[in-house]
Amino acid sequence: MSATVTKGPELKAQTGKTWGRDRDISNWTVLGSIFILTFCPTLTFWCWISCTYYQCSVSAPVFELLNKQLSSEAIHEFIRTKAPHFTYEASKIYVLWLLFQGVLYAVLPSKIGYGQRTPAGHLLPYKVNGLLAWFVTHTLYVTGSYLGWWDPAIVHNNWGGLLMAANAYGYFLTFFAFIKAYTFPSHPEDRKFSGSWVYDLLMGIEMNPRFGQLWDFKLFHNGRPGIIAWTLIDISFAAAQYQKIGYVTNSMILLNILHATYVLDFFYNEDWYLRTIDIAHDHFGFYLAWGDSVWLPFMYTLQSHYLVRNTVDLSIPYLVLTTIVGFGGYYIFRTVNNQKDLVRKMDGKCNIWGKPAKVVRTEYTTSDGKVHRSLLLASGFWGISRHFNYTGDLLISAAMCLACGFDGFLPYFYIIYMTILLLHRIRRDDTRCRGKYGKYWDEYCKIVPWKLIPTYSR
Repeated sequence: MSATVTKGPELKAQTGKTWGRDRDISNWTVLGSIFILTFCPTLTFWCWISCTYYQCSVSAPVFELLNKQLSSEAIHEFIRTKAPHFTYEASKIYVLWLLFQGVLYAVLPSKIGYGQRTPAGHLLPYKVNGLLAWFVTHTLYVTGSYLGWWDPAIVHNNWGGLLMAANAYGYFLTFFAFIKAYTFPSHPEDRKFSGSWVYDLLMGIEMNPRFGQLWDFKLFHNGRPGIIAWTLIDISFAAAQYQKIGYVTNSMILLNILHATYVLDFFYNEDWYLRTIDIAHDHFGFYLAWGDSVWLPFMYTLQSHYLVRNTVDLSIPYLVLTTIVGFGGYYIFRTVNNQKDLVRKMDGKCNIWGKPAKVVRTEYTTSDGKVHRSLLLASGFWGISRHFNYTGDLLISAAMCLACGFDGFLPYFYIIYMTILLLHRIRRDDTRCRGKYGKYWDEYCKIVPWKLIPTYSR
């Protein structure tokens, strides 16, 4: 189930005790990795089938197959007639989409941002031009729709074929990154080998695979084919709803506003994103390669698919309440992160909530033997809990689901998934920070014992 990795002397990797991704894993972890590699793509297909043929009911296809006693003939017929399939049109759209985003990433004016120092001691530069790419993309989409170059519902109309094309690309990218890590890694010292090729395929070996100095796989695939597509998908599904019922519901409008707020905030603060867990700590494997290509654009927008299949007109009080929840969560999310950024920029010499910032000054050692200094904020929102920004994130996510009403389960998949994801990230972050900061992290945890909210502690 696991395999020992042999590394040539010319391609060094992290060895010994480091504070990056886990290196030693169990057979249970390998089994879990196999499950994720196979279950997640299957789930995306199941959700597409549920929405396309069963008004987004995830249980209806199950009962249909059970009524046919799960016979091999029934299963074969189900797959033959209802599974998504490749189409030339959708494949062409997807390839052009990737190429277009690649060109924008390469040629649009950009500033240079820097992430956190890697476990091997690298401080890498990144091209930051996502906001401009978002505006160029959406301006072209709206203009082309107005001029009749394409149907504004083009994404909706090719959803199944696009899902297949994205899956093919996600798997290709996963295996390409896996092979690249062995043959021509960008930063060999930051690679991590677990001893299991399955786990390495899932979680990645290279931390920052690149073409050249600035073409970063992680930043490009998360921001461009992934997050830029998010709002484009929403608009296309809103157009499909208009074509279907003659108007766009207030639930669809609210969903588009909430998603657009989140996406535009991401790109406006793209430089900040360089220091978050996805870029600063995760390695590039199936988790990010396939996840950014498929999971993010397809599973994070299930609400818009649901609202096309199920017309939901929200009452004004409910609409107002959901809007307050969403933007209240956004305020918390952005304010919490701004507090940390301010303290880092000012080296702790600033006020938080009208009082001098309380910080824990730390030291950590990278695998090249160099000692670096940092600080941990322990006041303001960061004095309430160590991840209060996730509280805001969860409120935004909840509002996106609440916009769909309560008649279906599928729209709420997002908040369920985000809760699991963020709780898992809290655990991963605690392990990483304890390994990185040691006694300083223990000191910080004594000052701020709560992980998420003042009921969820260590």
